[in-house]
Amino acid sequence: MLRLLGYLLMNGVATSKDYCPSLGDEAIGLPKLASNNCIGSECSKCSDICPTEAISVLDGGPNANLELDLGKCIGCAMCIRICPEKTFSSNASTETAAVNRKSLVLSTKALDIQAVNDIEGARSPFARSVACRVVSTGCSACDLELSAASNSIFDMERFGIQIVASPRFADVLLVTGPVPKAMHAALKSCYDAMAEPKRVVAVGTCAISGGLHGSGYAEANGISDLLPVDVYIPGCPPHPWSIIDGIRKVMR
Repeated sequence: MLRLLGYLLMNGVATSKDYCPSLGDEAIGLPKLASNNCIGSECSKCSDICPTEAISVLDGGPNANLELDLGKCIGCAMCIRICPEKTFSSNASTETAAVNRKSLVLSTKALDIQAVNDIEGARSPFARSVACRVVSTGCSACDLELSAASNSIFDMERFGIQIVASPRFADVLLVTGPVPKAMHAALKSCYDAMAEPKRVVAVGTCAISGGLHGSGYAEANGISDLLPVDVYIPGCPPHPWSIIDGIRKVMR
């Protein structure tokens, strides 16, 4: 015990003091729209290379209207690298969760409205603490980031966020993975077992839209058509701070 106390005194506290700090220069965050210089269908390099069809060119000519759907984006940054007009840039913010699906769709026609921090409505019943049940429906990348969110660096329990083993004890259902057809019944059963009031959070691009798995034979198109979603956390996978930010949006 004395050796442990000595180690802590020598090395300090590992827990981050800042809430949702920006990503470092070495990290690649989700893309954002940096300018309205897009030439649209005269180029279309970004929409052609996007693996999840997250980019839509709506018209051609100078200052064309381009839309970027963060709910489909996997953060590969290919659009940033290939765009000759520098329409895209990396977003260093970790506060990326949204309570409205439409807030994840960015447009060059509305460059000044790119914030996804769109909390609205009445005060949440989970303002002080919340119990979360995690259901993984496929890819485990988001599950690893959820685990990281509970380590000593991020320590989501200090914000009143706890992971529970049973949906009967849960206030919030955290869904990860693309939600294939084989998981539909199990997910609905888990949701029905939760007591009211209850909330649903789609963690990661797969849970929002299916991501790379969307539109396939497994009907892995995310959770939106299956359960009512209260918060969307984009990313493949999202940063632990983004996950904490999303859950806190439920609490707020």
